Amino acid sequence: MSCPRIEIDLRKIRHNTRTIVARLKGRGIRVTAVTKAVCGNPAIARAMVDGGAAGLAEARLSNVKRLRAAGFTCPITLIRTPMLSQVDGVVSVCETSYNTELSVIAALAAAALRQNTVHGIILMVEMGDLREGIMPHDLCDTARRVVDMPGVELQGIGANFACLNGIAPTAAQMQALSFLANDVEGLCGPFLQTVSGGNSANLPWAFGGHATGRINDLRLGEAMLLGVDPITGDQIRGLYQDAFSLVVEVIETDANSARCVDLNLARLRLVPDTSETTRLLLAIGHQDTDAAGLSMAPGNTFIGATSDHLVLDTKDASFRVGSEMKFQLNYGALMRAMAAPDIQTNLRHDQAPPRARDVDGPGKHLALV
Repeated sequence: MSCPRIEIDLRKIRHNTRTIVARLKGRGIRVTAVTKAVCGNPAIARAMVDGGAAGLAEARLSNVKRLRAAGFTCPITLIRTPMLSQVDGVVSVCETSYNTELSVIAALAAAALRQNTVHGIILMVEMGDLREGIMPHDLCDTARRVVDMPGVELQGIGANFACLNGIAPTAAQMQALSFLANDVEGLCGPFLQTVSGGNSANLPWAFGGHATGRINDLRLGEAMLLGVDPITGDQIRGLYQDAFSLVVEVIETDANSARCVDLNLARLRLVPDTSETTRLLLAIGHQDTDAAGLSMAPGNTFIGATSDHLVLDTKDASFRVGSEMKFQLNYGALMRAMAAPDIQTNLRHDQAPPRARDVDGPGKHLALV
């Protein structure tokens, strides 16, 4: 089997999704599955839909098109503010998009009129992450102007947390978002179908027994894919953390010496290594993934990485040239590796149990080849 490769256990992704969906359903919150970290991979998206996600969300138009080409008819939302150069494409493949700029919304409205359709708008509010969003005091005025635009429909508001600043949302911030939803409805009229509280960083709040107020949607990717709290890195109870594994090939071993450089940088010299470790060189590097985001079995020590090489020390004397080593990935490493052209994917358990119904309609499945 080729290396490097990512081994993906779709059964574990279905389980993670199903577990989170069930826990949030009791809180009145639906799950929108975010597939951006896996580049809109159709098999992974199908596992999330099979697990009960109400729809899909993407940040890149190319990934949405990949999902549509694979046969997905469920709702797909663009969660990054659309580029003006892509508004026609956004309207043609996405029912809804998250927005912060009136000029972009106006362009989406014009594109929707050209395509004889109505495009859904969810307004992002700045609630403390300082990445994107309309300031709360400007939200109602912006909402009123969206309501007056033909071609678009104001469907909700949302917020984002813990992406730029890594700070988890508080119960007070969630309550404030609920109040903003009430304010928008009171001043602008239309009922907001979606009040999206944030991402995987919101799960401690959602599971913590706090009143959920108007929050009825979370956009989740990392928790379902990797089974961890993105703030602490801790495992979420009942979820798998090993749905993804990166398998890399050893291309050099050195059990007899270690390399070092004289302090004056004059020459490279070899020094006998009296330790019980073996130096390994593996065929992967910064161009393929975030090397700092890889974790490995005990007994292995990360030494460094370059664009195409990963250097380790290991106490496992069984490694030879051609041996394979398996790594777990954090979210950043997974995202980079899934986008790397030289890393293959190997799917396991790619057939879900038969379902009576899903968001694509009765008995409709994606054929994986």
